[in-house]
Amino acid sequence: MLFMVRMDVHVPHELDPAKFDALKAIEKARAEDLQRSGKWRHLWRIAGQYANVSVFDVADAAELHDLMIGLPLFPYMTTEVTALCRHPSAISAD
Repeated sequence: MLFMVRMDVHVPHELDPAKFDALKAIEKARAEDLQRSGKWRHLWRIAGQYANVSVFDVADAAELHDLMIGLPLFPYMTTEVTALCRHPSAISAD
């Protein structure tokens, strides 16, 4: 199943910058692994915001949930999840 997910990161002002930098490095590595596996199909930054829009290709909503709560920055995110299906007028399979 395909899901579009908007992720907005809200960093608490009191969070230690070194801890936040470490979390970002772990998050980046995890995102790269998930992209290589094909689970995280697209990752787009929203210009001017600490946010992204992503497309995930997972078995079901439960797999997406498990994947998302495993992200190091998840505790600092608000998310919006939308299930997707192919449009009959789409000319591309991707």
